[in-house]
Amino acid sequence: MNDTEYRTVWNLDSIFNGGSESPELYNHMNNTNVRISELEEMMQKMTPEPDQLGDVLARLREIKVSISQMKSFAICLLSVDPNDQGAQFYRGKALALQSRYDSIGSDLKNVLASIEEVVWGSLLVSENLKDYRFILGEWREEAEREPSREVSDLMADGYHAWGQVYQSFMSSIKVQVRGDELSVGQVINLRTHADPSVRKESHEALMAQWIEHEGQFAQILNHLTGFRLNMYKSMDVDDVLQIPLAQNRIKPETLNAMLSVMEKYKEPFAEYLNVKAQMNGDAKMKSYHFWSPMNHDHQGMEYWEAAALIEERFRAFGTEMGEFAETAFREGWVEAENPPGKSAVAICAGFPMTGESRVFMTFPGTFKGVLTLVHELGHAFHNHAMKPVNGMNKSYPMSLAETASTFAEMIILEAAMDKTETDEEKLFLLDEKLKRSVMNFMNLHSRFIFEKNVHEERKEGFVPAARLNELMESAMEEGYTGALDEVPVHSWIWTPHFYKTESPFYNFPYTFGYLLALHLFARAKETGKGFEEQYMDLLRDSGRMTAEDLVMKHLGEDITEESFWAKGMELCVKDSEEFVELAGSR
Repeated sequence: MNDTEYRTVWNLDSIFNGGSESPELYNHMNNTNVRISELEEMMQKMTPEPDQLGDVLARLREIKVSISQMKSFAICLLSVDPNDQGAQFYRGKALALQSRYDSIGSDLKNVLASIEEVVWGSLLVSENLKDYRFILGEWREEAEREPSREVSDLMADGYHAWGQVYQSFMSSIKVQVRGDELSVGQVINLRTHADPSVRKESHEALMAQWIEHEGQFAQILNHLTGFRLNMYKSMDVDDVLQIPLAQNRIKPETLNAMLSVMEKYKEPFAEYLNVKAQMNGDAKMKSYHFWSPMNHDHQGMEYWEAAALIEERFRAFGTEMGEFAETAFREGWVEAENPPGKSAVAICAGFPMTGESRVFMTFPGTFKGVLTLVHELGHAFHNHAMKPVNGMNKSYPMSLAETASTFAEMIILEAAMDKTETDEEKLFLLDEKLKRSVMNFMNLHSRFIFEKNVHEERKEGFVPAARLNELMESAMEEGYTGALDEVPVHSWIWTPHFYKTESPFYNFPYTFGYLLALHLFARAKETGKGFEEQYMDLLRDSGRMTAEDLVMKHLGEDITEESFWAKGMELCVKDSEEFVELAGSR
């Protein structure tokens, strides 16, 4: 019996009371607009003096968190109700304000780039600029690849709007499965159903939807990618990875080292897929059986049980993390209900002005659902750790965001592994761990290959849906080394990461975060409960240095070397070997 109240519906009124009709939200939008107008006037008289520069940066910081607060609120409202017209209005206004903010940032970057080296050096040692040194250096370098003001002004309706169209279209799709009308998110959750016939039927129902709508989705992806390529062309950016690498503060050498190691270690994971397929009575792993549970005992889990488990394990890791989980669950930071029509995508939205986050998901009552929930709470804890950090240094790259979310998953998986009493339980948990390894080393590699190839072909013109299917099939064959049967060629449609306009190539950051989290978790096991403070120090630094410098500072490791990535990969290989051995003994 649940003696503790774990709310399944989040509390948004504590941020802006009244939803999309909130007078507070309306006033917030107007105040933000006024502050941007004031800063635009100030920029016309801008001179690179330390005091004036410090004033501009302070105002930028305030506007940045203000826009983020408004945008996150609109996203949360639309996750619950994609047809909320008020929320659509505020999301559009937030994007327009963001575009103006970005234009001011571009102007400032050009000012910084024009400063002579001698003057630049004296600026950086100014006391009132000490909190901005990293971001100022980064902006000075970025000036060369900034889009023009004209392009920036077009992005809200000519670029980011395509991502919004995708989200709205996906949310509008209803799927019939065994007489029930379900959202895409609910049908995707059926991938973990204990009954293989349900998994197959839900897969086929989704396939029918993708075939019916593939032309429309192809248009969205083509227009989005085409805009991005034209924008890059205007910025003299030839390599489509240049911007994503810069956004993630990763050197090309680091990405190449990670990809090289990933390709060398695929065989053990292909073996795992083959063994699991044989246990299901198949010669090869069928795509719609990949998420199948190893047994039925772990399927039924109430939301309050999941919340209590996460709270307990977070507290075992550290006091700060435990208190954070208690606050999140008791004060309504999580939206977990499972009604029709909800968005298909789990998200974490940060509210930097109030130092809170909100987590949105459709909790399906499975262990996979627990891991999805804890993944998003990992993002929220990262936001929590950043509360004392200067607002301009709160923006951490996606690769490090995925480190925190994956680390949170590992806390739950490790705790569950420690409590296993039978080989069957151990197989179940090894399977859950290996699913994540396969996703990070095979599936995400497939996405990386697909996205690169789509960008290359889009340079030559429109890429029709049939060709996108071929590119997806080829990428998945390469990514999975042929270990997957009935390849889901339409996964380019239901993978939302391809439509994230603010984060192109949102694939390799997951793998980066996964492998880095393995290193951090290994350190945590060596250090014990005292590691929490070191972990939070790393998270707080994540917005003010490169990935290479961050890992060197806190782990003493060089991530441009393959040896770093091999250490993490070898831990995952051990899981595969143990799974294969246990499966064989059965």
